[in-house]
Amino acid sequence: MKKIVLTFAFVLATQIGMAQTNEAFKKDVLKVIDVTGSAGQMKLVKDQIIKMIPKEKQAAFLVEFEATLPSLYDKIANVYMQEYTHDDIKQILKFYETPIGKKMTEKAGVIAEKNMTASQEWGSSLQGMMMKYMQ
Repeated sequence: MKKIVLTFAFVLATQIGMAQTNEAFKKDVLKVIDVTGSAGQMKLVKDQIIKMIPKEKQAAFLVEFEATLPSLYDKIANVYMQEYTHDDIKQILKFYETPIGKKMTEKAGVIAEKNMTASQEWGSSLQGMMMKYMQ
């Protein structure tokens, strides 16, 4: 009986330790998502979508939109946690604390916006090419 109790206590302690480790890992991943500008790219998405919403409904939309973001970031964090180790994430964070890492964060929104424009232009030209081959 003593062995069962000790085994159960050991398993419980291990589970608690793993949960705390995973929480620290997830916290660091969420920080990476923030410093890499991924969160800032959602502003671009929001700015594009808001143009399609009538003015009188925009405030309510924004409240709902913002409420969905924590769930999205949690899902993205889970993807990062599947592909990177906690040590990888720590190294990525260390990079983003350097001057060039900070510059990448600073420029992420501008670059994403310019990339979106370039992608839209490419998509438009691709449509013409597709039409040529679809006939």
